[in-house]
Amino acid sequence: MEVIIITGASDGIGAEIARQLARGQGAGVALVLAARNAAMLEQVAAQCAAAGAQTLVVPTDVAQQAQCEALVQACVARFGRIDALINNAGRSAHALFEEVTDLGWYEELMRINLWGSVWCTHAALPQLKQARGRIVAVSSLAGLVGVPGRTAYSATKFAMGGFFEALRVELKPAGVSVTTAYPGVVATQIRHRGYNAAGGQLGHSSLKEDKAMSVEECAALIVSGMQARRREVVMSAKGKLGRWLKLIAPGLVEKMALAALKT
Repeated sequence: MEVIIITGASDGIGAEIARQLARGQGAGVALVLAARNAAMLEQVAAQCAAAGAQTLVVPTDVAQQAQCEALVQACVARFGRIDALINNAGRSAHALFEEVTDLGWYEELMRINLWGSVWCTHAALPQLKQARGRIVAVSSLAGLVGVPGRTAYSATKFAMGGFFEALRVELKPAGVSVTTAYPGVVATQIRHRGYNAAGGQLGHSSLKEDKAMSVEECAALIVSGMQARRREVVMSAKGKLGRWLKLIAPGLVEKMALAALKT
């Protein structure tokens, strides 16, 4: 039986990853579901259990190192091993830097998006090495190309990219794979719940949503990337183009980034 921890599993991409793994592996998988909302986690766990998977719900705030460590301890206490860790928990943000008066929420966003994945990975690493397991980090296209209004969010996602790229090389001799996923605009509520300039909840999306990827497609790409032990999963043709184009025509990429915003 394969034991997989998924953070940010109460809704959106994380919940759909859990459902797809449950449907695909049934009794062959145990899913440890982590997020802050226990009631929503229980709903996802019930859906996964209906497909035959074993489940464990561990309410967790990844912005707290002790809770990340407790999540891993609970997993090992229940199932005795960890085969994969999917660092999916995260929060969005959209604000022009000049409009931000208190940078405290920039620091909090870094704790959620970067440090949460670092703390979970560090705690799980001995078990992952023993299992020659897999690590997934869910970043964003904003972690490949800077987007206006996303200084805080892009900073956290670029940091994730650098951390997990270096870690991938470190863990290669141990047989542990590291897959970094770069979704674009996905049809979830993450942007609505993100920080605004004042550190409150934005309440809407500042990006064009008409061509948003479905959460089902995004989750399937992450799952297949993890299973194939791919280094990266870049989920947009424009994202792939922009990544390389910025090396030779950075001004054009900046225009593309501006075009992604609502007018």
